[in-house]
Amino acid sequence: MKIVQFTSFGPPHDVADCVDAPDPGPPGPGDVVADVEAFPINPVDLLTIAGKYAARPPLPAVPGSEGVGRIVALGAGVEGLAVGDRVLLMGRGNWVQRQCVSAAHVLKVPAAIDVFQLAMLKINPATAWIMLHNYVDLAPGDWIIQDAANSAVGTTLIRLARAEGIRTVNVVRRESLVAPLKTMGADVVVVDGGDLAERVRAGTGGADIRLAIDAVAGDMCLRLADCLADGGTIVNYGLLSGHPCMVSPDHTVFHGITLTGFWLVKALGAMSGADIGALYTDLAARLANGTLHVDVEATYAITDIKDALAHAAREGRGGKVLVTPNGPPTV
Repeated sequence: MKIVQFTSFGPPHDVADCVDAPDPGPPGPGDVVADVEAFPINPVDLLTIAGKYAARPPLPAVPGSEGVGRIVALGAGVEGLAVGDRVLLMGRGNWVQRQCVSAAHVLKVPAAIDVFQLAMLKINPATAWIMLHNYVDLAPGDWIIQDAANSAVGTTLIRLARAEGIRTVNVVRRESLVAPLKTMGADVVVVDGGDLAERVRAGTGGADIRLAIDAVAGDMCLRLADCLADGGTIVNYGLLSGHPCMVSPDHTVFHGITLTGFWLVKALGAMSGADIGALYTDLAARLANGTLHVDVEATYAITDIKDALAHAAREGRGGKVLVTPNGPPTV
């Protein structure tokens, strides 16, 4: 079978290759074998290959933070799953044609949902949902603010918030992004700049904003803090600027602004198996009813992984880049 592998850290499209590897063989007790139908290329994958993520895997390594597959074989003792079931691959190392994993590391999902949307379900929708619900108690009519609003997490957050009657202020870097996000359901969309707080107050009628979601870090945190009400919380989940989060003593001492961080690995690790299953069941239902959707810009074969990685690293993309390691998936 074919897998994606990197033997050194560096620019992903340079160091990652599609190579041949042994088939995983039959499953052992408690395991399943799944053919991988699709996987997205996420920022975490690019950072991991570049050696810039929090954890550096031993080399050679197979990347892949999420994906979706079909079960083709079951090991002894596996219950609740059957050959032909479509499953989320909850572990890592998913950039392969076939995986043998513990049945505890897959989640059955409805086969009728678009396979590309399911391939992107594990990380971004769960990240958006948990950040929206676990830090500040929000009610319909409340406001939140986020940067990188055109990202997959950002657009998912807009859709989730709108479904619950929560209003969103969305900070972007380009004027061309304003209209598409407004069409999607964003309440206020503003281009980042030094007078951000004044424009946010004008756009919201001076509403109190108690939650900010930050993917950029650096001095973006200062501008978000300026937009928050006293006692507000900034939740940082990314480092797009490449600089440490900045919050001034004026924000923390006199206005009680809190800066905290979010990492999905830790969040899921603190949840029970039943709660994780319930979370993804709910998110899958939102995919099915159209509440959630992430645009796909392009799909590639696994043999074209270098081109796919170069595409995924481009700025200004209009959607996610996915790979179909076993060819176009069946419905």
